[in-house]
Parts: sequence; C-alpha cells; structure tokens
Amino acid sequence: MSAPLTAKKLTPVVFPIAVLLIAMLSLQGGASLAKSLFPTVGAPGITALRLGLGTLILCAIFKPWRLRFTREQRMPLLMYGLALGCMNYSFYLSIRTVPLGVAVGLEFTGPLTLALLGSRRPLDFLWVLLAVIGLWFLLPIGEGMSHIDPLGALLAVTAGACWAIYILAGQRAGAEHGPATVAMGSLIASVIFVPLGLTFAHSGIWHWEILPLALLIALLSSAIPYSLEMMALTRLPARIFGTLMSLEPAMAALSGMLFLGELLTLKQWLALLAIIIASAGSTLTMKPKSPQINEVDLNPPQ
Repeated sequence: MSAPLTAKKLTPVVFPIAVLLIAMLSLQGGASLAKSLFPTVGAPGITALRLGLGTLILCAIFKPWRLRFTREQRMPLLMYGLALGCMNYSFYLSIRTVPLGVAVGLEFTGPLTLALLGSRRPLDFLWVLLAVIGLWFLLPIGEGMSHIDPLGALLAVTAGACWAIYILAGQRAGAEHGPATVAMGSLIASVIFVPLGLTFAHSGIWHWEILPLALLIALLSSAIPYSLEMMALTRLPARIFGTLMSLEPAMAALSGMLFLGELLTLKQWLALLAIIIASAGSTLTMKPKSPQINEVDLNPPQ
C-alpha cells in the first residue's frame, strides 16, 4: 500500500519539475539554434527576428492592446521594455565570441546580485563569496583565461545588469496584469531593437528560407518556455522553482556542447557550479518577506 501512496504524492511534484526542465531545454536549444545562424544572419539580425516574431506570438496570445496601465505604471513599463530589448541584444552579441554556458553563467549574476543585495546574515555572505569565485574564474582575468573574449564577457554581464532592471521594473509594471505585461514589454523592445537589429544584420536575413528557422527560434525562446514555466510556477513553491532555475547555466553549457561543439574547461565548469550553488543557496535561504524576486527573475527572455 505504501508504494502506490508514495507514487501519488510524487506525481504532482514530478510533473511540474519535468515541465520546467523541458522549458529550460527549449530556451537553451533556441539559443543554440540562434547562434548557429550567426554566420548567415548575424547576432543583430537574430535579435531582430527573435524579438519581432516573439512579440507577434505574445501579442496574439495576450492581446496587450486591451491592457490599461496607470500613470505610475507607465515609466516602469517603459524601463521594463527597454531592459528586455537591451538584454536580448547584449546576450546575442555576447555569444558570438563567448561559449553559451559561460555567457548564461555571467548573465545569471544579474538577478543573483539583486537577490543578495539585502544580505545581512553570515550565510548570505557565503553565497556572495561563491558567486564572486565563480565570476573570477569565468571573467577573462589573468593569463589563464585569454581564450575568453573580454568584450563578449562584458556584454554578458551587461545582459545580466539589464536582467536585474527587468526584474525591478517588471514587478511594478506587471503588478496588475501579470504575464500579459511581457507582451507589452516585448512590443516596446521591438520598436527600438528590431529596426536596430535589421540595420546591422547580414544580408542573409532577407532570404525567405530563414523565416521557418527564425519562427522556430521565437517559439523555442518565447512561447514554449514562457507557457511551460507558468504551468510549473503555479504548481511549485517559489523557492523550489527558483532552485531548479539555478540549473540554467549548466543547461546552457550542455546545450552548447551538444549542438555547437562548445567544450568548457574544468575551471569553467567549476566556476559555473559555484554560481549555480550560490543561486540555489540564496533562493532556498531567502527570507520569506521578498518572494517576488523568486518568481519574477525566472523568465529570462533570451
């Protein structure tokens, strides 16, 4: 009798965990596919296609023109959209020269830093120390890291800073409309970064055969992971959700290795592990008074 009962208890937990893992694989698979098109379309061109098509999909789902934002919400909404677009643009520019796993690890320090800003307990400083150690070995500091492009690393860190702004502005802008705010933010980002991306895109972007792949990137990077993450978020405690999302850099490294042939050194794997542990630890030990960060920072629209 105990085995069936145990299975029944595990099923509600196993399903959202499996859904969340699929969402992460979808997101990083989309990033790998996008990077494989850089020689043809260019990183700015991929940004334009991913943002433009992703926005069309999100608008079709959420119909943002029906939303009404108060005067107090408009400035955070504008900041949210700008941060979203800049985050996408910086991230794709960074992975031109930086392995996918390293770029996501560096980007992940944005929300991690935000989560640790209010640290006061000794345990919190352990997570800060682990994050700093991970950063030290991921950033191109010292002679041993000459194979990591400094500009690419800086762009990944910039994407992380935009991610932090995205979280803060998104909490205010989306307080009333929730996930539908993503569609409006994406629309704002597209107004600026789609024309910018098209301006600097390679000539291959104008070939019709690129369109199906671009649509697949938009689906893998936007519609599918957003929908699956929302399903998981409604079925898992925020702390468990955040802990699982801490695996994102490792997922990115595996995706880069499988689809792009990007092999990381042992030092880089250890650095990613330090960042993952720091992120998971800070999520699990975070004070209950600030649960929003655990929820909002888990949809990195790359």
